[in-house]
Amino acid sequence: MSCDILIVGAGISGAAAGYYLSRSRRVVLLEGEAQPGYHSTGRSAALYEPSLGNATVRAFDIASGGFLKAPPAGFSAAPILTPRGELTVCEEANRPIFDQLLALDGIGGNEIREIGVDEASAMIPLIRQDGLRWAAYEPGVMDIDVHALHQGFLKGFAARGGKLACDARVTAAERRAGVWQVHAGGEQFSAPILVNAAGAWADQVAVLAGVTPLGLQPKRRTAAILPAPDGVDVRSWPVMGVAGEDAYLNSHAGKILASPGDATPVEPQDVQPEELDVAVLVDWVERRTTMTVRRIERRWAGLRTFAPDNRPVMGEDPSMAGFWWLAGQGGYGIMMSESLGRSLASLMNEGELPADVRALGATVEAIGPGRLRD
Repeated sequence: MSCDILIVGAGISGAAAGYYLSRSRRVVLLEGEAQPGYHSTGRSAALYEPSLGNATVRAFDIASGGFLKAPPAGFSAAPILTPRGELTVCEEANRPIFDQLLALDGIGGNEIREIGVDEASAMIPLIRQDGLRWAAYEPGVMDIDVHALHQGFLKGFAARGGKLACDARVTAAERRAGVWQVHAGGEQFSAPILVNAAGAWADQVAVLAGVTPLGLQPKRRTAAILPAPDGVDVRSWPVMGVAGEDAYLNSHAGKILASPGDATPVEPQDVQPEELDVAVLVDWVERRTTMTVRRIERRWAGLRTFAPDNRPVMGEDPSMAGFWWLAGQGGYGIMMSESLGRSLASLMNEGELPADVRALGATVEAIGPGRLRD
């Protein structure tokens, strides 16, 4: 099968890129699994939180906000974002970290205001107040319906004539006479442009294509669903975290979704939760709240893939014409998906990032693969 662009990986990043590129090009998405989004996208409980990440990450997070808050007509049957709010509490030793959070007030229109510990406890009555000195609240933090967003991109891609091939893991890729010849799922595909959106497998895809890998590192993130304590309605709870700690908890369909915030380097794989990480999570919940965890209803793990400098990688490889990267989104891939996909299409078609992304301070140099080879 021949087309204009082959995209390897139909997770949220590849789907968003396909959504935008298929407006003017013939695009094929190659997905190695039986369904798109199996390893990372489908295991993400994402939030829209524009204060997260470094300055480059925040620029793309904020640039996605308009689309996520008001997607095009017909994109999704339900809202992509729903209000949640986020609460951060802080002990004496971590006041500098707390001040860094407060300094982000107003970023992307996101309010971050300091509140009293008693007000924080009114939001989540089961917080242990021992040692807490300060608290902050972000009312604009929202839950993301990851499935609706991913499916919206895929449906829009298909409506524009894009083709999705599942069970099509790439086993060989070679550029001949300006055209990529890619073997995947027992079939041959060809296109002048190959986009590497393979997530945890992005460096492996690069090697298959004869491109030097970038040192991308997949990391395991664990999560669990806990029953709410008897008689406690958690549905209105905001997300809760502690300044200087990676763990957090959130309300989820009347239950509690919690994560230790682990980021353990692993090889690309169908990652599963480790008992130690689950034990760390249970300990954190019981130390930071008055809850006793007697049962875990569900546990899982997903992959997040990071570039060495924790910025996304997007752009044409300087050593191989027609080989484009779209990888290394770390823990922000859902938030950044729309603006990164749109930016890839703009850079490929117009030679520059979209005006709104540039206005937020993002540059081609900050995200291009060449920076990791200098």
